[in-house]
Amino acid sequence: MLAPDKKKIADQGDAAAVDDAITSRRSVRAFLPDPVDEKTIRDILRVASRAPSGTNMQPWKVYVTTGEAKARLAEAILSSGIRAEKVEWDEYKYYPDKFFEPYLSRRRAVGYALYSLLGIGRREVEKMRAQHDRNFVFFDAPVGMIFTIDRRLNKGSWVDHGMFLQSIMIAARARGLHTCPQAAFAPYHRFIRPILDIPEEEIVVCGMALGYEDPSKPENRLRSERAPLEDWATFHR
Repeated sequence: MLAPDKKKIADQGDAAAVDDAITSRRSVRAFLPDPVDEKTIRDILRVASRAPSGTNMQPWKVYVTTGEAKARLAEAILSSGIRAEKVEWDEYKYYPDKFFEPYLSRRRAVGYALYSLLGIGRREVEKMRAQHDRNFVFFDAPVGMIFTIDRRLNKGSWVDHGMFLQSIMIAARARGLHTCPQAAFAPYHRFIRPILDIPEEEIVVCGMALGYEDPSKPENRLRSERAPLEDWATFHR
């Protein structure tokens, strides 16, 4: 029997760095055009692949786009003419059919906060649509990724996939990069598949923008609130 490894994994400085990578992660919605070299992208993905998965199934696939490929993907979706409120979520549903508390209030709060920063009023529907459409150019990030999962897999693998996505975002922060996970891509899978040669047995889970934050843009001042620990954690002794 092997002796337990008693070596401390991280000292206080290491823990602070990990905590900072997690707490500084946020959805950035405006990026600089500065490129991210392919080696960095590959390093991030390799690190993230250490995310846990049931029986080591590793149920994730990622399609990385830059340059012309990213532009073709954006054009395919934006030229479809299908508005977000009309698109059909026919592969999976991200949100409930009807929001309820406390989720409704949280959703409204972050939406109002974002549109307020952008100077968009509650009835300015076209401006809201234009902002939503910026998803499909990956908010001008130099790297856009599309994630898929085999449709034959079950809910546990979706949990694993989420941990993989989070690992990418944390590894990106450790390198001074920002991200924005984007479920908005999922219902447009019919337009995405032919561009990236995604087979029918794979469900488009989401997209993700990756790059350097543009600090001059007002939308990047958004800081979403988190419920206090006491609201969602129960300790039994």
